Amino acid sequence: MTLPIRSHILQVEQHDTPTRAITLTAADDHQVLSTVLHDHGIPLNTRCGGRGLCDACTVEILSGPHTSSAIKACLVKLCDLPSAATTHIRIPTRSSLRYRPQIVTEWRVNIPCGHDPLYVPTREETTPLGVAVDIGTTTVAILLVDLRTGRVLTQAAQFNEQMKLGDDVVTRINLCLTDPTMLVRLQQAIIEATLYPLLRSALAQLDASLNQVRCFTIAGNTTMLHLLAGVNPGPMGMAPFTPVFLAHRVLPAQELFPALLLPTTVQVHLLPSASAYVGADLTAGVVASGMYYDEGPSLLVDVGTNGEMVLKHQGQFWGCATAAGPAFEGAGLYCGMRAGTGAISDISLAGEGDSFSVSTQVIGPAHTVAVGLCGSAYVDFLAQGRAVGLLGAQGRFHDKFNAAGHVIPWEKGLDKAFNLGPVTDAHPVVISQRDIASLLQAKAAIAAGILTLLNQAGITPAEIKTLYLAGGFGTKMNVAHALACGLLPGFTVAQIQPVGNTALAGAYLALLDQSLLTEMKHVGEQMRIVELNHDPNFEDTYIDQLSLP
Repeated sequence: MTLPIRSHILQVEQHDTPTRAITLTAADDHQVLSTVLHDHGIPLNTRCGGRGLCDACTVEILSGPHTSSAIKACLVKLCDLPSAATTHIRIPTRSSLRYRPQIVTEWRVNIPCGHDPLYVPTREETTPLGVAVDIGTTTVAILLVDLRTGRVLTQAAQFNEQMKLGDDVVTRINLCLTDPTMLVRLQQAIIEATLYPLLRSALAQLDASLNQVRCFTIAGNTTMLHLLAGVNPGPMGMAPFTPVFLAHRVLPAQELFPALLLPTTVQVHLLPSASAYVGADLTAGVVASGMYYDEGPSLLVDVGTNGEMVLKHQGQFWGCATAAGPAFEGAGLYCGMRAGTGAISDISLAGEGDSFSVSTQVIGPAHTVAVGLCGSAYVDFLAQGRAVGLLGAQGRFHDKFNAAGHVIPWEKGLDKAFNLGPVTDAHPVVISQRDIASLLQAKAAIAAGILTLLNQAGITPAEIKTLYLAGGFGTKMNVAHALACGLLPGFTVAQIQPVGNTALAGAYLALLDQSLLTEMKHVGEQMRIVELNHDPNFEDTYIDQLSLP
């Protein structure tokens, strides 16, 4: 006999958090578990928009001291849970949005900046503030800048709260296409749930007020800027992928951010984009990195939630974006998670034959327990796993490592996994064979995008003078390992220059020097966009890049 749900208790366990008891009501009966948890202040990582397409919201139903079953919380309704007065669930850290993210706000600016700000302060104004913003698909970062001196006074960063509705731009575009209410919800998620708290936090650090804010400059991909402005990005989800706007757009801050009660003269500048999938984050990066001014050939690569790249050759800019998916941010991987406390960020494998040692670095204070892996660790594993013979060219585990205990049966024997924790651990941190297949697909998409872009211009990787590596993932990963696993095919360490968060750097520069904003407009207007799906060689190149060198 099924118990009435209104008398049901949900016991929720989370890492380093006291167990919570949630009393369920009749209204919860036909809600999915992820929605109920969210409504009680326990948001899960529903990165695919709650469609069951990833494993990011996986939780464990505990049925005994040593037994459990894993479910996707976005697919299971409460009435489908086992009948009992109390249901016990455990939420792995990687499935929670509770952990603190590691967000890159550093950058390397390779150009001089004049002082011709978008807002010119009067003599009477005390510390007039400009706000530079990078709205990423996953993370958002802001800077508060003294418009008199150009000095960065403080910064703040957090996850983009749109993640709770959908993990990538394609998911968010599709949400707007299928549900008319989603545009407003996504706009509220970025403005009210993300930007408002960030701005107030940054102002509090300075003991400053909203009355001191004079101007905003905002970089981001084209979809993020549409959602911020409340413009439906739906047309970008269907051929011919046409944005509603690409040009530099100026909006009154009072209309965009009504709850802030900013002065009427404050304007919000959305930086110019180049195409539906080569956005203002890339045009800003071209200028901030110095690529705009170098002789070339040069290449800017931003490996984040998406893979985007711009080539400069003979004065012409070429741009493309690859559908790499968010695998390098942990999506769809058994122990994958974004860079944050508890994530393994580095892996070292040493030894030869069937015996080698494994060492890892975990983000967080000393003795932080590893609960998953982020993208930089997966790149390490692909490169070093191949180097020590653990992985073959197709990414398959060599059988000789089964007996040594490094590779264990997984998913009830249907898969294999490399165990980074003790074999006896009930919840080991592992890299499965299926994970490796997903990583190779993401790696191949980025590598094929680079090679196809270069081929369109008639040049080779060896001819590139500088490869500017941008974005948080690109900044944190081991460049030598990225080369060894084929993520950046045909390049050498000497060619590569990490430049950090160039989108945020570009927003900062545009705030202080109007001429640089003009040059970003020029980049967007002049860029030749390469549609990879129209290139006859892209598919073959992609297939070639699925293997490890």
